[in-house]
Amino acid sequence: MNTARRWPLPLGLVLLVYAGAVLALYSMLPAKDGMIDWFAPLVPGGWMAWSFPGALFFLTIGLLIALMAVWEYAAPGGNPRVGVLRFETTRGDRLFVSLLGSAFIHLAWLGLLGSNLWWALALSVVYAIGVFRFV
Repeated sequence: MNTARRWPLPLGLVLLVYAGAVLALYSMLPAKDGMIDWFAPLVPGGWMAWSFPGALFFLTIGLLIALMAVWEYAAPGGNPRVGVLRFETTRGDRLFVSLLGSAFIHLAWLGLLGSNLWWALALSVVYAIGVFRFV
């Protein structure tokens, strides 16, 4: 059977699992004085203080990797190409470079401008689009 017709099922499954995991995390959020405490530990007294934003961050990286797998299933090959950096990269390489660069963008933003990271996120998305287009 042609894989071009079968990729919506894995894509839907990946997105359904992600949505279920986000809803499960949301249901674990503690309330403080009747308000949701977004930054409180999801497991009080646990060995690691997983907050909702931290757990969502790592869950989203897992989603990106799963989406790359669905993309490879839908359009196998992803032939390496030589971009502006003058070395061969595949889709996975470009995802890794964009995630690594985004980490450095966020760290630089924290060090130079403070803790409001929404603009750093926007800059990271623009950077990732540039990496996938030109690298």
